[in-house]
Amino acid sequence: ADQEQEGPMVHSGAVVATTVSSRRTKNDKEKRDFVACGAAAGVCTAFSAPIGGILFSLEEGASYWSPSLTWRAFFCSMIALTTLYVLNGIGSAFGKVGFNKLFSFGNFIFEGRESSFAVYELFLFFILGVIGGLIGAIFNHTNEMITHWRMKHINYSKTRRFLEVMCISTIVSLVSFLLPLAWVKCTPIPEDDGSFSESQLELLDDLVAFRCVEGKEYNEMASLIFTDAGDAIRFLFHLHRHTFSTAALVLFFLFYITLAVVVYGIAVPSGLFVPSLLSGAAFGRLFGNIAKNLHPGLAHSNTYSLIGAAAVLGGMARMTISLTVILLECTGNEQFVLPLMITLMTARIIGGLFNDDLYHIHIHLKKGVKFLETELKSITRHHNLVAGQVMSDNVIFVKPVEKVGVIYDILKSCSHTNFPVVDTEDKSVLYGTIGRNALCFLLKNRAFGQPRKQFVDGTFAMSMSSDYLEVNPENKRFLPTLQWEEIEKSYPKYPSVKDLRISRSDRECYVDMRPFANTSPLTIHEGSSASRTYQLFRSVGTRCLPVVNRYNQVVGVITRSDLTPEALSEKMLKLGKKHA
Repeated sequence: ADQEQEGPMVHSGAVVATTVSSRRTKNDKEKRDFVACGAAAGVCTAFSAPIGGILFSLEEGASYWSPSLTWRAFFCSMIALTTLYVLNGIGSAFGKVGFNKLFSFGNFIFEGRESSFAVYELFLFFILGVIGGLIGAIFNHTNEMITHWRMKHINYSKTRRFLEVMCISTIVSLVSFLLPLAWVKCTPIPEDDGSFSESQLELLDDLVAFRCVEGKEYNEMASLIFTDAGDAIRFLFHLHRHTFSTAALVLFFLFYITLAVVVYGIAVPSGLFVPSLLSGAAFGRLFGNIAKNLHPGLAHSNTYSLIGAAAVLGGMARMTISLTVILLECTGNEQFVLPLMITLMTARIIGGLFNDDLYHIHIHLKKGVKFLETELKSITRHHNLVAGQVMSDNVIFVKPVEKVGVIYDILKSCSHTNFPVVDTEDKSVLYGTIGRNALCFLLKNRAFGQPRKQFVDGTFAMSMSSDYLEVNPENKRFLPTLQWEEIEKSYPKYPSVKDLRISRSDRECYVDMRPFANTSPLTIHEGSSASRTYQLFRSVGTRCLPVVNRYNQVVGVITRSDLTPEALSEKMLKLGKKHA
């Protein structure tokens, strides 16, 4: 299969953003913003579509969008496109970087028509959207089944993943050569009668004469398979309707979409855009040829090729705004706004009736990733679930002043990223929360000490003392020698529990967490609805949400695992059995 730009470039942009931000960010929110901007720059460089890159990042790359992130993504896309223009203008001894190597559909030129399509053809575009949604749903389901099999039999072994790539590459190479070899028909190259544009004449020169007379004939299958994916899409978008026969389009569409559904997910850098666009372009051109034969007054099959490409990609990815703008920026013809909007919206609705888009399917298949959708499913909203029914009542908490051994055992026994701090000497009210990284940092830097009695104002009081801390627990004024700024400086390379070396005597020491706890954490009342809990959890981006009663006592904790569709369904089943 052709190496396509979208997937690797989005990944590369995110990797560059993560590397650049590693020493410049203080928390995960800032890092997420950098990654979203990197994804926007990646799409911009792949398709020369800066606005489409920003909208892609908004629609698919960012969980939490803000006005500041908008202008930052805009700035990144602007710089990325400027860099492309600068490189394009620089010549060197190693050659010149040209935009012909970047992905572009070329400007659409139509002959003898003021408009690209007639109004009544919008219904045909709607039909294409329906078919594209069905194709996308079948593609996603098939790839999901293949991925399940791959995870069970291939992915656990690096050797097997390598062998899988080698086997699939060999099979693809053989089939890609045998199909043009078996295609014995040689088609004459159309003669220039003055109606060809300059770009169309250049495309005619690029047709492949495999086993045909050079300069006079071309092999239809070889022209679609042996060329770069971008050139093949331009053939389908811009050459006359008789350039590729119905049989060639059907054979190529079936071959390429089967190839894409098998290859997507193996251990090579690849994406979804170009394979979907190319197979969709072949399908759209086939649809346009058939429609044109039935009704000669319809638009050229070039138009249907573009709409078909959008329909198939929209049926798989379920993107609307960003994909519309990306395709418009690649084609340079604003007349396609309405057809693309109708087609992509239809493909999204039809495909969504059967399954999720391919990106979300693979996110849910990834072990350890608890991804929350934008909205809670309606079936859960209407069952009147409340936070007290959704929460986990097995609360793992620490005290404001806690033993080192207790903290160390908690960190080793669970993987929670945040812990409630509960004051058991004050009616067990919630004092605050403290993160796992902060606890590991405190233990690593030995910010603990032995309790001792101290004579203060004629009485004995307990106080903590060590190289890092000198605090009287009865005193509300904290004087920690280990400052919070030191913990922030270690981001993102916090120590883990494996890095800790705790002796037997250390386990009897105490850690005073009051200077480091978040004393104003986000909480949710146990009587709040599950829908409100879900929106609060997702919009704020928290990892742990303490559930409290009216006395501000912690009665449970909600994490991402408690809000997944599977967990909520299990809660509803348990409630149903109780009421039965």
